[in-house]
Amino acid sequence: MADQYAQFGEDKQSAGIPVIRWDEPPEGPVLVLLDQRRLPTDEVELVCTDAPALVEAIRTLAVCGAPLLGIAGAYGVALAAVRGFDVDEAAAALAGARPTAVNLAVGVRRAREAYRAVLADGGGREEAAAAALTAARALHREDAEASARMARHGMALLDELLPGGGHRVLTHCNSGALVSGGEGTAFAVALEAHRAGRLRRLWVDETRPLLQGARLTAYEAARNGMAYTLLTDNAAGSLFAAGEVDAVLIGADRIAADGSVANKVGSYPLAVLARYHHVPFIVVAPVTTVDPDTPDGASIEVEQRAAHEVTEVAAPRAPMAGAEAGGGIPVAPLGTQAYNPAFDVTPPELVTAIVTEAGVVSPVTSEALAALRDGARQTL
Repeated sequence: MADQYAQFGEDKQSAGIPVIRWDEPPEGPVLVLLDQRRLPTDEVELVCTDAPALVEAIRTLAVCGAPLLGIAGAYGVALAAVRGFDVDEAAAALAGARPTAVNLAVGVRRAREAYRAVLADGGGREEAAAAALTAARALHREDAEASARMARHGMALLDELLPGGGHRVLTHCNSGALVSGGEGTAFAVALEAHRAGRLRRLWVDETRPLLQGARLTAYEAARNGMAYTLLTDNAAGSLFAAGEVDAVLIGADRIAADGSVANKVGSYPLAVLARYHHVPFIVVAPVTTVDPDTPDGASIEVEQRAAHEVTEVAAPRAPMAGAEAGGGIPVAPLGTQAYNPAFDVTPPELVTAIVTEAGVVSPVTSEALAALRDGARQTL
Protein backbone atom coordinates (compact mmCIF):
# COMPACT_ATOMS: atom_id res chain seq x y z
CA MET A 1 0.00 0.00 0.00
CA ALA A 2 1.33 3.43 -0.86
CA ASP A 3 -0.16 6.89 -0.74
CA GLN A 4 1.56 9.59 -2.73
CA TYR A 5 0.91 13.28 -3.16
CA ALA A 6 1.23 15.49 -6.20
CA GLN A 7 0.56 19.20 -6.52
CA PHE A 8 -1.91 20.22 -9.21
CA GLY A 9 -0.49 21.74 -12.36
CA GLU A 10 -2.01 24.86 -13.88
CA ASP A 11 -3.55 22.83 -16.69
CA LYS A 12 -5.62 20.78 -14.23
CA GLN A 13 -6.74 23.80 -12.26
CA SER A 14 -8.03 25.54 -15.36
CA ALA A 15 -10.01 22.46 -16.39
CA GLY A 16 -12.15 22.48 -13.26
CA ILE A 17 -11.98 20.27 -10.20
CA PRO A 18 -10.46 16.84 -11.03
CA VAL A 19 -12.02 15.03 -8.10
CA ILE A 20 -11.31 11.41 -9.04
CA ARG A 21 -9.62 9.74 -11.98
CA TRP A 22 -8.17 6.43 -13.07
CA ASP A 23 -4.56 6.66 -14.26
CA GLU A 24 -2.17 4.12 -15.72
CA PRO A 25 1.44 5.22 -15.21
CA PRO A 26 4.28 2.84 -16.17
CA GLU A 27 4.45 1.41 -12.64
CA GLY A 28 0.83 0.26 -12.76
CA PRO A 29 -2.78 1.46 -12.53
CA VAL A 30 -3.73 3.85 -9.72
CA LEU A 31 -6.74 5.77 -8.51
CA VAL A 32 -6.05 9.49 -8.11
CA LEU A 33 -8.15 11.59 -5.72
CA LEU A 34 -8.32 15.26 -4.89
CA ASP A 35 -7.48 15.19 -1.17
CA GLN A 36 -10.40 17.07 0.38
CA ARG A 37 -8.69 17.18 3.77
CA ARG A 38 -6.24 19.73 2.37
CA LEU A 39 -8.80 22.12 0.92
CA PRO A 40 -9.25 25.02 0.57
CA THR A 41 -5.62 26.02 1.09
CA ASP A 42 -3.89 23.24 -0.86
CA GLU A 43 -5.05 21.51 -4.03
CA VAL A 44 -3.14 18.25 -4.02
CA GLU A 45 -3.82 14.78 -5.32
CA LEU A 46 -3.69 11.58 -3.33
CA VAL A 47 -2.57 8.53 -5.31
CA CYS A 48 -4.00 5.17 -4.17
CA THR A 49 -2.23 2.09 -5.44
CA ASP A 50 -4.48 -0.48 -3.80
CA ALA A 51 -7.80 -0.93 -2.03
CA PRO A 52 -6.43 -0.51 1.54
CA ALA A 53 -5.09 2.93 0.60
CA LEU A 54 -8.50 3.86 -0.74
CA VAL A 55 -10.25 2.53 2.38
CA GLU A 56 -8.03 4.76 4.51
CA ALA A 57 -8.77 7.74 2.24
CA ILE A 58 -12.50 7.11 2.63
CA ARG A 59 -12.37 6.68 6.41
CA THR A 60 -10.30 9.84 6.90
CA LEU A 61 -12.55 11.87 4.54
CA ALA A 62 -9.93 12.52 1.89
CA VAL A 63 -12.78 11.49 -0.36
CA CYS A 64 -16.38 11.90 0.77
CA GLY A 65 -19.93 12.55 -0.37
CA ALA A 66 -22.44 9.83 -1.20
CA PRO A 67 -22.28 9.82 -5.03
CA LEU A 68 -18.48 10.11 -5.12
CA LEU A 69 -18.11 7.33 -2.57
CA GLY A 70 -20.06 5.05 -4.88
CA ILE A 71 -17.75 5.91 -7.77
CA ALA A 72 -14.66 5.49 -5.60
CA GLY A 73 -15.90 2.14 -4.33
CA ALA A 74 -16.38 0.83 -7.85
CA TYR A 75 -12.94 2.02 -8.92
CA GLY A 76 -11.48 0.47 -5.77
CA VAL A 77 -12.81 -2.95 -6.75
CA ALA A 78 -11.42 -2.46 -10.25
CA LEU A 79 -8.05 -1.45 -8.80
CA ALA A 80 -7.88 -4.61 -6.70
CA ALA A 81 -8.85 -6.71 -9.71
CA VAL A 82 -6.41 -5.13 -12.14
CA ARG A 83 -3.52 -5.40 -9.69
CA GLY A 84 -4.32 -9.03 -8.89
CA PHE A 85 -5.50 -8.70 -5.30
CA ASP A 86 -8.39 -10.57 -3.67
CA VAL A 87 -11.46 -8.82 -5.08
CA ASP A 88 -13.94 -10.10 -2.50
CA GLU A 89 -11.69 -9.04 0.38
CA ALA A 90 -11.22 -5.59 -1.15
CA ALA A 91 -14.94 -5.23 -1.80
CA ALA A 92 -15.83 -6.08 1.80
CA ALA A 93 -13.31 -3.59 3.19
CA LEU A 94 -14.47 -0.84 0.87
CA ALA A 95 -18.18 -1.37 1.49
CA GLY A 96 -17.67 -1.16 5.25
CA ALA A 97 -15.50 1.95 5.25
CA ARG A 98 -18.46 4.36 5.75
CA PRO A 99 -21.55 2.47 6.95
CA THR A 100 -24.19 5.20 6.53
CA ALA A 101 -23.47 6.09 2.90
CA VAL A 102 -25.42 3.55 0.86
CA ASN A 103 -23.93 4.64 -2.48
CA LEU A 104 -20.55 3.26 -1.44
CA ALA A 105 -21.93 -0.26 -1.13
CA VAL A 106 -23.90 0.18 -4.37
CA GLY A 107 -20.78 1.13 -6.32
CA VAL A 108 -18.73 -1.69 -4.82
CA ARG A 109 -21.45 -4.21 -5.61
CA ARG A 110 -21.80 -3.06 -9.21
CA ALA A 111 -18.10 -3.47 -10.00
CA ARG A 112 -17.84 -6.77 -8.13
CA GLU A 113 -20.85 -8.20 -9.95
CA ALA A 114 -19.32 -7.23 -13.30
CA TYR A 115 -16.11 -8.99 -12.27
CA ARG A 116 -17.90 -12.13 -11.10
CA ALA A 117 -20.11 -12.30 -14.18
CA VAL A 118 -17.11 -12.64 -16.48
CA LEU A 119 -15.58 -15.36 -14.31
CA ALA A 120 -18.91 -17.20 -14.20
CA ASP A 121 -18.99 -17.17 -18.01
CA GLY A 122 -15.56 -18.77 -18.17
CA GLY A 123 -13.54 -15.63 -18.70
CA GLY A 124 -10.11 -15.05 -17.22
CA ARG A 125 -9.17 -12.70 -14.40
CA GLU A 126 -7.72 -10.12 -16.76
CA GLU A 127 -10.98 -9.96 -18.70
CA ALA A 128 -12.93 -9.84 -15.45
CA ALA A 129 -10.80 -6.96 -14.18
CA ALA A 130 -11.45 -5.06 -17.40
CA ALA A 131 -15.19 -5.58 -16.88
CA ALA A 132 -14.96 -4.18 -13.34
CA LEU A 133 -13.16 -1.09 -14.64
CA THR A 134 -15.76 -0.65 -17.38
CA ALA A 135 -18.50 -0.82 -14.74
CA ALA A 136 -16.75 1.83 -12.62
CA ARG A 137 -16.32 4.14 -15.59
CA ALA A 138 -19.97 3.69 -16.54
CA LEU A 139 -21.07 4.57 -13.01
CA HIS A 140 -18.84 7.65 -13.11
CA ARG A 141 -20.42 8.78 -16.38
CA GLU A 142 -23.96 8.03 -15.22
CA ASP A 143 -23.47 10.05 -12.05
CA ALA A 144 -22.40 13.07 -14.09
CA GLU A 145 -25.51 12.72 -16.23
CA ALA A 146 -27.69 12.28 -13.14
CA SER A 147 -26.22 15.42 -11.61
CA ALA A 148 -27.26 17.49 -14.62
CA ARG A 149 -30.80 16.11 -14.51
CA MET A 150 -31.11 16.72 -10.76
CA ALA A 151 -30.05 20.33 -11.29
CA ARG A 152 -32.79 20.85 -13.89
CA HIS A 153 -35.48 19.17 -11.80
CA GLY A 154 -34.44 21.08 -8.71
CA MET A 155 -34.41 24.41 -10.53
CA ALA A 156 -37.89 23.78 -11.88
CA LEU A 157 -39.10 22.95 -8.37
CA LEU A 158 -37.58 26.13 -6.93
CA ASP A 159 -39.28 28.21 -9.61
CA GLU A 160 -42.57 26.47 -8.86
CA LEU A 161 -42.33 26.98 -5.11
CA LEU A 162 -40.71 30.43 -5.27
CA PRO A 163 -41.90 32.24 -8.40
CA GLY A 164 -40.05 35.39 -9.32
CA GLY A 165 -36.46 34.30 -8.71
CA GLY A 166 -34.11 36.02 -6.30
CA HIS A 167 -33.76 32.80 -4.33
CA ARG A 168 -31.95 32.87 -0.98
CA VAL A 169 -30.89 29.28 -0.38
CA LEU A 170 -29.37 27.74 2.74
CA THR A 171 -27.25 24.61 2.40
CA HIS A 172 -25.46 22.32 4.82
CA CYS A 173 -22.25 20.32 4.40
CA ASN A 174 -21.05 19.97 0.80
CA SER A 175 -23.03 18.61 -2.12
CA GLY A 176 -21.15 19.95 -5.14
CA ALA A 177 -18.63 18.73 -7.70
CA LEU A 178 -16.30 17.61 -4.93
CA VAL A 179 -18.74 14.85 -3.95
CA SER A 180 -19.99 13.85 -7.38
CA GLY A 181 -19.06 12.68 -10.83
CA GLY A 182 -20.72 15.85 -12.13
CA GLU A 183 -21.56 19.18 -10.50
CA GLY A 184 -23.18 17.67 -7.46
CA THR A 185 -26.63 17.25 -5.97
CA ALA A 186 -28.07 20.10 -3.88
CA PHE A 187 -25.23 22.46 -4.77
CA ALA A 188 -25.83 21.75 -8.46
CA VAL A 189 -29.36 23.11 -8.09
CA ALA A 190 -28.05 26.31 -6.51
CA LEU A 191 -25.44 26.55 -9.26
CA GLU A 192 -28.16 26.17 -11.89
CA ALA A 193 -30.08 29.01 -10.24
CA HIS A 194 -26.93 31.12 -10.18
CA ARG A 195 -26.30 30.60 -13.89
CA ALA A 196 -29.92 31.49 -14.62
CA GLY A 197 -29.56 34.73 -12.66
CA ARG A 198 -32.10 33.61 -10.07
CA LEU A 199 -29.85 33.00 -7.06
CA ARG A 200 -29.73 36.02 -4.80
CA ARG A 201 -27.68 34.48 -1.99
CA LEU A 202 -26.25 31.09 -1.02
CA TRP A 203 -26.10 30.75 2.75
CA VAL A 204 -23.37 28.24 3.64
CA ASP A 205 -23.45 26.48 7.00
CA GLU A 206 -19.85 25.95 8.08
CA THR A 207 -20.88 22.39 9.10
CA ARG A 208 -19.16 21.46 12.32
CA PRO A 209 -17.05 19.74 13.42
CA LEU A 210 -15.07 19.21 10.20
CA LEU A 211 -16.23 22.37 8.41
CA GLN A 212 -17.14 20.84 5.06
CA GLY A 213 -19.27 23.89 4.35
CA ALA A 214 -16.54 26.40 5.13
CA ARG A 215 -13.75 24.43 3.50
CA LEU A 216 -15.53 22.83 0.54
CA THR A 217 -18.87 24.48 -0.29
CA ALA A 218 -17.44 27.98 0.07
CA TYR A 219 -14.50 26.85 -2.06
CA GLU A 220 -16.83 25.69 -4.83
CA ALA A 221 -19.06 28.76 -4.56
CA ALA A 222 -16.05 31.05 -4.87
CA ARG A 223 -14.73 29.15 -7.91
CA ASN A 224 -18.12 29.58 -9.59
CA GLY A 225 -18.48 33.28 -8.79
CA MET A 226 -21.61 32.76 -6.69
CA ALA A 227 -22.91 35.25 -4.14
CA TYR A 228 -22.42 33.34 -0.89
CA THR A 229 -22.13 34.01 2.82
CA LEU A 230 -20.67 31.66 5.41
CA LEU A 231 -22.34 31.27 8.80
CA THR A 232 -21.90 29.18 11.92
CA ASP A 233 -24.37 26.32 12.14
CA ASN A 234 -26.08 27.80 15.19
CA ALA A 235 -26.67 31.13 13.41
CA ALA A 236 -29.16 29.56 11.00
CA GLY A 237 -32.08 30.13 13.38
CA SER A 238 -31.59 33.89 13.38
CA LEU A 239 -31.52 33.86 9.57
CA PHE A 240 -34.87 32.08 9.46
CA ALA A 241 -36.32 34.44 12.06
CA ALA A 242 -35.23 37.42 9.99
CA GLY A 243 -36.96 36.00 6.89
CA GLU A 244 -33.67 35.68 5.01
CA VAL A 245 -34.07 32.05 3.88
CA ASP A 246 -36.36 31.09 0.99
CA ALA A 247 -35.42 27.39 0.78
CA VAL A 248 -33.10 24.80 2.30
CA LEU A 249 -31.24 22.50 -0.10
CA ILE A 250 -29.29 19.51 1.21
CA GLY A 251 -27.94 16.23 -0.12
CA ALA A 252 -28.32 12.79 1.44
CA ASP A 253 -26.16 9.82 2.33
CA ARG A 254 -29.07 7.40 2.65
CA ILE A 255 -32.81 7.68 2.15
CA ALA A 256 -34.87 4.96 3.80
CA ALA A 257 -37.84 3.34 2.10
CA ASP A 258 -40.24 5.53 4.07
CA GLY A 259 -38.46 8.73 3.00
CA SER A 260 -36.39 9.33 6.13
CA VAL A 261 -33.21 11.14 5.15
CA ALA A 262 -29.76 10.63 6.67
CA ASN A 263 -27.45 13.54 5.97
CA LYS A 264 -24.59 15.35 7.65
CA VAL A 265 -25.33 15.99 11.32
CA GLY A 266 -27.08 19.35 11.67
CA SER A 267 -29.53 18.71 8.83
CA TYR A 268 -32.39 17.66 11.09
CA PRO A 269 -32.38 20.93 13.09
CA LEU A 270 -32.59 22.81 9.79
CA ALA A 271 -35.66 20.77 8.85
CA VAL A 272 -37.32 21.68 12.14
CA LEU A 273 -36.49 25.36 11.64
CA ALA A 274 -37.73 25.25 8.07
CA ARG A 275 -41.05 23.70 9.06
CA TYR A 276 -41.63 26.27 11.83
CA HIS A 277 -40.85 29.16 9.47
CA HIS A 278 -42.80 27.70 6.50
CA VAL A 279 -39.69 27.37 4.34
CA PRO A 280 -39.33 24.50 1.81
CA PHE A 281 -36.85 21.82 2.91
CA ILE A 282 -35.61 20.05 -0.22
CA VAL A 283 -33.36 16.98 -0.44
CA VAL A 284 -31.44 16.36 -3.67
CA ALA A 285 -29.92 12.91 -4.24
CA PRO A 286 -29.60 10.25 -6.95
CA VAL A 287 -32.05 7.36 -7.02
CA THR A 288 -29.27 5.03 -5.82
CA THR A 289 -29.33 6.83 -2.46
CA VAL A 290 -32.86 5.53 -1.85
CA ASP A 291 -32.37 2.22 -0.06
CA PRO A 292 -35.42 -0.09 -0.15
CA ASP A 293 -33.68 -2.47 2.26
CA THR A 294 -33.72 0.20 5.01
CA PRO A 295 -37.38 0.44 6.02
CA ASP A 296 -37.27 3.61 8.12
CA GLY A 297 -35.07 6.17 9.79
CA ALA A 298 -34.60 4.10 12.95
CA SER A 299 -33.00 1.38 10.81
CA ILE A 300 -30.27 3.65 9.43
CA GLU A 301 -26.87 2.96 10.96
CA VAL A 302 -25.42 6.32 11.95
CA GLU A 303 -21.65 6.42 11.89
CA GLN A 304 -20.02 7.56 15.14
CA ARG A 305 -16.72 9.30 14.57
CA ALA A 306 -13.67 9.93 16.75
CA ALA A 307 -13.85 12.31 19.69
CA HIS A 308 -10.81 14.32 18.58
CA GLU A 309 -12.84 15.78 15.70
CA VAL A 310 -14.81 17.65 18.38
CA THR A 311 -12.19 18.17 21.08
CA GLU A 312 -9.56 19.55 18.68
CA VAL A 313 -9.42 22.10 15.92
CA ALA A 314 -7.61 20.58 12.97
CA ALA A 315 -4.32 22.32 12.34
CA PRO A 316 -2.08 19.99 10.32
CA ARG A 317 0.48 22.75 9.77
CA ALA A 318 0.78 23.61 13.46
CA PRO A 319 1.22 20.43 15.55
CA MET A 320 1.43 20.89 19.30
CA ALA A 321 3.34 18.85 21.84
CA GLY A 322 1.02 16.57 23.76
CA ALA A 323 -1.77 16.76 21.18
CA GLU A 324 -4.12 13.79 20.90
CA ALA A 325 -4.41 11.42 17.94
CA GLY A 326 -6.04 13.98 15.67
CA GLY A 327 -2.95 16.18 15.61
CA GLY A 328 -4.90 19.41 16.05
CA ILE A 329 -5.12 22.16 18.65
CA PRO A 330 -7.01 21.03 21.78
CA VAL A 331 -10.13 23.08 22.58
CA ALA A 332 -11.39 20.91 25.45
CA PRO A 333 -9.72 19.48 28.56
CA LEU A 334 -7.66 16.34 28.04
CA GLY A 335 -9.86 13.24 28.35
CA THR A 336 -13.12 15.00 27.51
CA GLN A 337 -15.71 12.63 26.07
CA ALA A 338 -17.46 13.73 22.88
CA TYR A 339 -20.72 12.78 21.18
CA ASN A 340 -19.85 12.88 17.49
CA PRO A 341 -22.39 11.29 15.12
CA ALA A 342 -21.49 11.95 11.50
CA PHE A 343 -25.15 12.11 10.46
CA ASP A 344 -28.64 12.72 11.72
CA VAL A 345 -31.97 11.53 10.34
CA THR A 346 -34.82 13.77 9.18
CA PRO A 347 -38.30 12.16 9.13
CA PRO A 348 -40.23 12.32 5.84
CA GLU A 349 -42.96 14.59 7.23
CA LEU A 350 -40.37 17.38 7.51
CA VAL A 351 -39.15 16.97 3.92
CA THR A 352 -40.94 19.11 1.34
CA ALA A 353 -39.57 17.19 -1.63
CA ILE A 354 -36.90 14.73 -2.70
CA VAL A 355 -35.33 15.61 -6.04
CA THR A 356 -33.66 12.85 -8.06
CA GLU A 357 -32.48 12.46 -11.63
CA ALA A 358 -35.71 10.52 -12.30
CA GLY A 359 -38.01 13.24 -11.01
CA VAL A 360 -39.38 14.84 -7.85
CA VAL A 361 -41.23 13.14 -5.00
CA SER A 362 -43.60 15.43 -3.08
CA PRO A 363 -45.19 14.71 -0.71
CA VAL A 364 -42.60 12.19 0.43
CA THR A 365 -44.16 8.77 0.98
CA SER A 366 -42.92 5.20 0.76
CA GLU A 367 -45.30 4.53 -2.12
CA ALA A 368 -44.07 7.50 -4.13
CA LEU A 369 -40.43 6.56 -3.56
CA ALA A 370 -41.05 2.97 -4.59
CA ALA A 371 -42.78 4.12 -7.78
CA LEU A 372 -39.88 6.43 -8.55
CA ARG A 373 -37.34 3.65 -8.12
CA ASP A 374 -39.38 1.26 -10.25
CA GLY A 375 -39.68 3.85 -12.98
CA ALA A 376 -35.96 4.57 -12.88
CA ARG A 377 -35.10 0.86 -13.22
CA GLN A 378 -37.35 0.50 -16.27
CA THR A 379 -35.51 3.27 -18.08
CA LEU A 380 -32.07 1.67 -17.57
